[in-house]
Amino acid sequence: MQDKELYEKLFGLKAPWKVEKVDLRMEESKVTVVLTHEPLARFPCPECGIECAVYDHRHRQWRHLDTCDFITMIEADVPRVRCGEHGVLQTSVAWAEARSGFTALFEALAISWLKVAPINAVSERMKISWDEAWGIMERAVRRGIERRELVPIEELAIDETSFQKRHEYVTVLVDRKRGVVIDVLDDRKKKTLKDWLESNKDQLSEVRSISMDMWKPFINAVREVLEGAEQKICFDRFHVASHFGKALDKVRAAEHRALGREGDSPLTKTKHDWLRTKANGGYKDKRSFLRLTRMNLKTARAWRIKEAANGLWSYSYRKVAERNWKALLGWLARCRLDPMIKVGRMVRRYL
Repeated sequence: MQDKELYEKLFGLKAPWKVEKVDLRMEESKVTVVLTHEPLARFPCPECGIECAVYDHRHRQWRHLDTCDFITMIEADVPRVRCGEHGVLQTSVAWAEARSGFTALFEALAISWLKVAPINAVSERMKISWDEAWGIMERAVRRGIERRELVPIEELAIDETSFQKRHEYVTVLVDRKRGVVIDVLDDRKKKTLKDWLESNKDQLSEVRSISMDMWKPFINAVREVLEGAEQKICFDRFHVASHFGKALDKVRAAEHRALGREGDSPLTKTKHDWLRTKANGGYKDKRSFLRLTRMNLKTARAWRIKEAANGLWSYSYRKVAERNWKALLGWLARCRLDPMIKVGRMVRRYL
């Protein structure tokens, strides 16, 4: 098989396109495949699809998947056609998206890696710039959004996340049932979320649950827009548990400083052990940690409260769950640990 025929099959070229030549440059570790089309070929108008005569050409170049670790480039003079209705327009090519400097196969590989690795790692691995990798991701997101069908959302999740070293926050909206990110809002303000909810009321007509943390602007926005919001708002396990974990760590840090002033603190280098659960076990020294939990430490009391709260999510019956949550709240009110008391008040307010 000749090199031209080989690349025609690899690229999946169809008439009128064919490989004109293959230029191998060993010193540059580069292969350039030059494509051409048959003379007098007609091409469809990108707007209406009517076949038109070629008006002129524009030289284009695309990066393709490497050939045996050789950078592979595709070059072609892409025809422009004169359409009676839409004027002179550049035709599309089968191997790449318009205004992209990469072939569809190259972008598909980059996208598969971008799902599991940061942009800088992908750009380094694929020998492209950070901006080029970002452009590939942006085009993939745009294509996905264009293909997305608006379907009723039954389980909505609202969360916030930070970027740029925690200087800015965005609000992420997720369809939990389908596992799809619906939108990302520019901040975490009440008005921003409220405007989004109002503009998407039709899509939310069948919503049964709205999961979020206990961030008041989110709660108020949902209450003001959606009917029956009180029966639909859910504070999910992850966010509630994070409040208990943060309170426990405040108790530990304060007690560690106090004990350190008196001598050696038994809490040295134990932060992560206290924050673990049975599900993510793996203590450095389980026996030593269990001895700590039996000592008369404020941190040990806070840890027992945190563990008790973690065990309240397995109940199937509402009355039983409610009774046990109220029992825990009573314990929190009497525990004499300020960070835990504050969490108890917050939970009681939203129970």
